[in-house]
Formats: sequence, structure tokens, C-alpha cells
Amino acid sequence: MSNINGIIAENIKQLRALKGLSQKQVSMEVGIPQGQYSLVENGKVMPTIPTLEKIAGVFEVSVAEFFRANNEEDVVNLSLLEKIKIIDTLDDDEKEALLKLIDIAVSKKKLRDNLNNLIAS
Repeated sequence: MSNINGIIAENIKQLRALKGLSQKQVSMEVGIPQGQYSLVENGKVMPTIPTLEKIAGVFEVSVAEFFRANNEEDVVNLSLLEKIKIIDTLDDDEKEALLKLIDIAVSKKKLRDNLNNLIAS
């Protein structure tokens, strides 16, 4: 397995796990046999660009995500992205209440960071 194959395979496997999908589900969405998808995910074969585009569509990410050498801080939090999509579908009053809570949390963090900077000076 070449290094780039390994990176692509690991990222695909990780994204599939984050989405909670099986190999069979992804292969059906992509339109390739499950065995072929398994070979891609295990780094045994290099997927074509059109196949990568289809897989990216299933995971709702850009193709570039497959080529990232993952650091701990670079891992995509799909559950957060999915939650944001759900929030967008809420009633306006529910959405407004959540946005106020987020604003309060962000303001609190900024205040804490500013106080820590003042103390450290």
C-alpha cells in the first residue's frame, strides 16, 4: 500500500465511522460493489477521482478531506456539522434560543481569555 493510498484509505474509513455507516451502505450510495469499496477502504486499490467524488458526496465533505494527513486537531467533527444542519431546520424561536445560548458561551470564553491575558501580563 503506497503512502497516499494509506492516507486516503484511513480518511475514508474514519469518515465512514464518524457517519455511522457500514461499508455496504456506502458502496450502495456510491454505486460500486461492496468488495471493491472494501479494497478502496483498506488501501488495496487507488480509487478513481469520480469514485472519490461520489464517496465525498456520501460523507458530505470535499475530496480534499481524503488527502489530509490527519493530526488530532484536524479531524472533522461530522456530528457537529450534522447538528448545525438540524438546528437550521428548527422553528425560528427555537433557533433563536439556541443562538443566544451560543452567543453567551462565546462571550464567556472571550471574557475568560481576556482576563487570563490581563493576569498573565
